[in-house]
Amino acid sequence: MKSKTKIALCRLALCAAPLVLMWGLAAAPARAQDVTATAPAQTQTPIEEKLSEGQIDQLVAPIALYPDPLLTQVLMASTYPLEVVEAARWSHDNSMVNGQALQDAMQTQSWDPSVKALTAVPQTLQMMSDKLDWTQQLGDAFLAQQQDVLAAVQKLRAEAQAAGNLQSTPQQVVTVAPAPAGVAASNVPPPIVIEPVNPDVYYVPVYDPAVAYGAWGYPDYPPFYWSPPGFVASSVVSFATGVAVGAAIWGGCDWWNHNVIINVNRFNVFNHTNINVANDTWAHDPAHRHGVPYENASLTRRFGVANEAAAREAFRDRADIEHSDVFRDHTDVHHPDAAHEMAGDRGVDARRIAPALPDRFGEGGDRRADRPMPGEFAWPRSDGWSRAMRSRAQAFRPQRRAFGGGFHFGGGERRRF
Repeated sequence: MKSKTKIALCRLALCAAPLVLMWGLAAAPARAQDVTATAPAQTQTPIEEKLSEGQIDQLVAPIALYPDPLLTQVLMASTYPLEVVEAARWSHDNSMVNGQALQDAMQTQSWDPSVKALTAVPQTLQMMSDKLDWTQQLGDAFLAQQQDVLAAVQKLRAEAQAAGNLQSTPQQVVTVAPAPAGVAASNVPPPIVIEPVNPDVYYVPVYDPAVAYGAWGYPDYPPFYWSPPGFVASSVVSFATGVAVGAAIWGGCDWWNHNVIINVNRFNVFNHTNINVANDTWAHDPAHRHGVPYENASLTRRFGVANEAAAREAFRDRADIEHSDVFRDHTDVHHPDAAHEMAGDRGVDARRIAPALPDRFGEGGDRRADRPMPGEFAWPRSDGWSRAMRSRAQAFRPQRRAFGGGFHFGGGERRRF
């Protein structure tokens, strides 16, 4: 009897084994897919090495001759590359919005204030979006080696001045910053300061860095040259048409202490806030990074926890949208006029078709799936908005390539604002 029972159990086990194996093979892809979807990971291992002088010069060369407030606004915004892309896209689609209307429109957006500010200077915002790999590399270098980045700006300005390509013009004023009280004189030349003639109107300089600074000393790290479409240069350093920015540009630089600072009055006006901080030194907010990985190990240690939390929240937003999409009638997504066509036959039922999903990034933003994103990545194509929706962290995957010789990032320190 016992023998027969053992034989029966063995046969049952043998029959069940293939079923268990088949179930495991079927479930494995699903489990792998879940892991991939729920765990945004670093695409590259962060490194500790610092940028060399030539690499930093290469990064800052395209903007070193910008007026100080605009220069620092670019440095701050570059630490949030995904939001730069979104803002550039919004700016392109709302090119007629300016002045008070722009200031009001920015209150509905969730971007970092440094990014919102650049919507007043769409030319610069577009350059940052077009050169997305440069933007992220500049931002990471600024976070990791802020003092080196600001020193490189001063070095290049001195070279441009020596070459006769940096001087006061009807668009900008070039001076030197006197040493503040309590700072001992040193052998370091006083910093060169560039300010707009009218603080409410900016003329963005356009120049070829390989020419403006004289002979370029780093052949392995050539800087890029970007100019607005259709722009015709009239000299080595030319200027685009002036744009009225009002209080939008609120950045500044304390050159003697190597700090980027905030003009609190202008900041409050443009952002409809009332901050009052004794320490007006700017600091990076990783919540606006939205899961975009830092390329440097020290930055990952400093900001990675908050950055990963933002990535998880972005994924949850995506999951909620996709979950609701499963139970939703897609007739209106694929055929927007279907509800009207069916009204005669279905009456009230036709009006119960769910409307198209609104833009969760703000009423002004356009996130259509049939339009490619600037840079080297795009939102996925599909028939409907809900299927095109992805987490912002996962959508941001610009190609990680060496920009004219490659970059490595290293340490740095900053207090959080």
